[in-house]
Amino acid sequence: MTAALLLLAAALLLWPGDRGVRRARWQGVRSAPAGAGRRTRPWAGSPSPGVCAAAAAALVAGVSTPLVAALAGAGAALAARADLRRRAGAREQARLAALVEALVALAAELRSGRTLEEAARAAAAACADDDSARALTRAVRAPEAWTDGVEDDPGEVGRALRRVSAASLLSVRTGCSLVAVVGAVEDDLRARHRRRLDLRSATAGARASAGLLAGLPVLGLVMGGGVGADPWGVLTTTVPGQVLLVAGVGLEVAGVAWSARLVRRAER
Repeated sequence: MTAALLLLAAALLLWPGDRGVRRARWQGVRSAPAGAGRRTRPWAGSPSPGVCAAAAAALVAGVSTPLVAALAGAGAALAARADLRRRAGAREQARLAALVEALVALAAELRSGRTLEEAARAAAAACADDDSARALTRAVRAPEAWTDGVEDDPGEVGRALRRVSAASLLSVRTGCSLVAVVGAVEDDLRARHRRRLDLRSATAGARASAGLLAGLPVLGLVMGGGVGADPWGVLTTTVPGQVLLVAGVGLEVAGVAWSARLVRRAER
């Protein structure tokens, strides 16, 4: 059984994630265009799921059974993956907020009569995020690269920049104004941001309830030990207890993952 659980933990580490997340991660480590630098990885400074799993398994193996060590490693890997996803989301929101401010500056500079080159330079200087500033500059100065699919960011920032690059290309070829499109993209991003904040507020109760329910098994173990029973010993030293422990951890992980999936779908 222990060998099977170790194989299960390895499978969880290698399980493919969401396609958009994989593409975003790949773009975070691939080389950027010349002179544009390299994107900041949203998971920089965080240990990888493999490292977390190995550390947790090694730590628990010294004080408990191999079965518990395998379960601890699998749980640590899943927690690390969730933390990476959370950091990636926070990074995307920071880039989105910085891009909105840069678009405000770009529209203001264009309305004042400055050239597209000068407006792009001023917008990049007003942007608080270096990655978003470089991306906006490339989208405005070299729109052909974006419209040909050289930049393929699956997130909201990428979609907004593709709209700006297409408008910039049309403006260069036909001489039409770029201000209206920039303003429309800015308004759309602000509306999306406000909608996401409203949805997060609406789902805060569901997230709190899921976290509370996830902690109830631990409370049950503590209460069982408090009344003189030994639930932990039964779960880790007897065959029926080990079977129940594996089943319980599996159901716990499935419930937490399903709750998180429902919340993410509600926030889209």
